[in-house]
Amino acid sequence: MKVLGIESSCDETAAALVLDGRGILSNVVASQVSLHGKYGGVVPELASRRHAETILPVVEEALSQSGAGLQDIEAIAVTQGPGLVGSLLVGIAVAKSLAYVLNVPWVGVNHIHSHIAAIFLFEPTWRFPFIALVVSGGHTSLFRVESHTQMSLLGRTRDDAAGEAFDKVAQLLGLGYPGGEIIDRLGREGDRAAIPFPRTLLEPESLDFSFSGIKTAVLHHVKRLGGKLSLPQIQEISASFQEAVVDTLVTKALRAADKESTKDVVVVGGVACNSRLRERFTQGKYTSGIEAHFPPPALCTDNAVMVAVAGFHLLQEGFRSDLSLNAYSRLGRENGQG
Repeated sequence: MKVLGIESSCDETAAALVLDGRGILSNVVASQVSLHGKYGGVVPELASRRHAETILPVVEEALSQSGAGLQDIEAIAVTQGPGLVGSLLVGIAVAKSLAYVLNVPWVGVNHIHSHIAAIFLFEPTWRFPFIALVVSGGHTSLFRVESHTQMSLLGRTRDDAAGEAFDKVAQLLGLGYPGGEIIDRLGREGDRAAIPFPRTLLEPESLDFSFSGIKTAVLHHVKRLGGKLSLPQIQEISASFQEAVVDTLVTKALRAADKESTKDVVVVGGVACNSRLRERFTQGKYTSGIEAHFPPPALCTDNAVMVAVAGFHLLQEGFRSDLSLNAYSRLGRENGQG
């Protein structure tokens, strides 16, 4: 089954054609980073307008790369939420129109579940259940994954997502947007133990996250230094901040694996590209027998391949959407599908 995936939940317009949930025939992503960079973050109205301008050319390019035509599409999967509603509606409108005209089945998928589904491209068999840590600019959550389509939420952020904290700290340091990659690079040159930024673990045994405290701690530290920061100071802050965030993510993921009696942790989402996070999850002295799995970095950030994979598995289990499908903005608002 050739599934066309469409993703427009935030600031990437993406389309991909995937064969049987495993074979990537094409993968096209149009980024809006240059559009939003001067604002220090994504502006929802601008994002939805840019999606409307680029969605059809992106779909056409995905078909062209694959060597397929519209008549070769056998099913369509589209991100339904969570995300920016205005952006989501652009992708949903195109998916509805194509499914109606081509008379093919289609399904709306959960954006976060799609991130998890990216790992199914690279592991033909899975030891279910496993723990999934989804960590990005908009989401930081832990899931127990029972099957390709059944995933239960164990914990989520109570305030800022980890990626959002990276962006806000980068803005405090005058590093630009998006901040995760910049802090990762600068942090490699700094002392991770130089500044004891807090690790907010919340109540004992809690699997929720909170990153607003560390963001505030960085702000107060920068104010205490006063004046313009030197490069060594920025490197020190970047390294210490990053280590505190990574400590929290690893601790919570291992706590979840222990509580759910599983030895497998899948780490997905844009922050899964972070080099220190990957390093910590692959060092035995930190993970005590836990095996960590990461998709390639190109499939950690928002893309339509993961949407097509998630959609394929839903379609295989009989899920279908109709023209009443709508977007939802928050995790937990979905219609029960997937």
